[in-house]
Amino acid sequence: MAIQKPSIPKGTRDFGPVEMSRRNYIFNTIKNVFRLHGYAQIETPAMETLDTLLGKYGEEGDKLLFKILNSGNFLDEIDHSSLIPKENVTELIYKLVEEVFLAKDMKPDGFRFASEKDRKDVNSFIISGIISSFSLNHLAHEISEKGLRYDLTVPFARFVVQHQHEIEFPFKRYQIQPVWRADRPQKGRYREFYQCDADIIGSNSLLNEADLLQIIDEVFTLLGIRVKIKLNNRKILSGIADYIGQPDKITDITVAIDKLEKIGAEAVNQELQNKGVSVQAIYKLEPVFAIGGSNAEKLADLKKLLQVSHAGIRGIEETETLIAMLNTLNLKSEVEIDISLARGLNYYTGSIIEVKALDVEIGSICGGGRYDDLTGIFGLKDISGVGISFGADRIYDVMEQLRLFPSETAESARVLLVNFGEKEALFCLSLLNKLHTAGIATELYPDAAKLKKQLSYADAKKVQFVVMAGENEIREGQLTVKNMVSGEQVKVIPEDLVKLVS
Repeated sequence: MAIQKPSIPKGTRDFGPVEMSRRNYIFNTIKNVFRLHGYAQIETPAMETLDTLLGKYGEEGDKLLFKILNSGNFLDEIDHSSLIPKENVTELIYKLVEEVFLAKDMKPDGFRFASEKDRKDVNSFIISGIISSFSLNHLAHEISEKGLRYDLTVPFARFVVQHQHEIEFPFKRYQIQPVWRADRPQKGRYREFYQCDADIIGSNSLLNEADLLQIIDEVFTLLGIRVKIKLNNRKILSGIADYIGQPDKITDITVAIDKLEKIGAEAVNQELQNKGVSVQAIYKLEPVFAIGGSNAEKLADLKKLLQVSHAGIRGIEETETLIAMLNTLNLKSEVEIDISLARGLNYYTGSIIEVKALDVEIGSICGGGRYDDLTGIFGLKDISGVGISFGADRIYDVMEQLRLFPSETAESARVLLVNFGEKEALFCLSLLNKLHTAGIATELYPDAAKLKKQLSYADAKKVQFVVMAGENEIREGQLTVKNMVSGEQVKVIPEDLVKLVS
């Protein structure tokens, strides 16, 4: 039997001790800021029902959902006695269709084959539309009712509705968990990655946006990453759609212009045209996105342009108020109004936030926005919320590229006790217990190896202090302690060891 070469799925990664200690440095920094601002932690399952997930992220987002079979051996449970060998995937698919509809007593006209020839070609069978859309949807439901979460916001909305009688509004929560997207893996884009979310739900106040923007500023200042915080408002985008005479195309417009920086104006215009936006409307868009200057100048120009749009003016006023709040906070990060910022998610209704690293070419490393009725989808109406999400994996890549991780983030022992043999090891066990009780990370080398090997081990693991208790030290009641950073070596009595290495 051939030996299988180990591998992991594309778009995922392993993390060793060094990577994990650095990741935990990021997570702990973000957690501490969240807690400082009064947010409480929750967690939700990795899986959600497809009913919860579908239709919340737009058409493109739905395509990126990972769906889960209802049972791991679903296909194996089908009776294949009347089939040709199991490896024939086409026959398996047709048998699966038959089994599902026979089990549900579906009428023959709900699912039928035009001919036996069609049984041999699944592609032509589906394209010809012989199975009704109802039948296909029914089959899909039988195969998969669950999916891996795409983000943490929609599961949070579901959580709020389910637990509405157990939480106090406004509810401030943070959540740090992995999410999954069936995206094409590339630099800075993974299929499995962590998000660090903070949300406030149950309040319309723009003070909540200001609080979240302050969190963003504090986190990236602590991490040492220079960033630009970009702001827009979904109501401004609605006003732009009104201005160009295409209010019914707001979703198509926001999805397209969100790609402006990535694919350029010409490609965005072509996409808008493909979505049915008129050439005249696209022409009217050009001067909108040519608006420049300071934040105040951009808002002033927008106010003139969108004066006929109630939604647009409301969005401008909200942004003006938010900017005034931020001016009192003296943020260290630059804040810029970006009229093209849309973020492409259908549930945003007000402020839109995106954060870009200034010193590394990478996608957004944090984003978020206001959603006025996301919980309404699950039956709890008129509950407004706003939230942000830090992309921990991209933040890691930025910090690694800029060498921003402090050397002390390595989660290794501070002290190593050298093992000279059985008798000496027994003596060191009492020292080990004393150091652990004092809260000092310490390990005893497990084998009586050569001193050079044990010192190399300590050096490789960035251990700061090595304690040597050989036969002479034990007899004299003194320990030899070597500082691996400075190279200094001193003698100390066991009672003073904790003080020395603290």
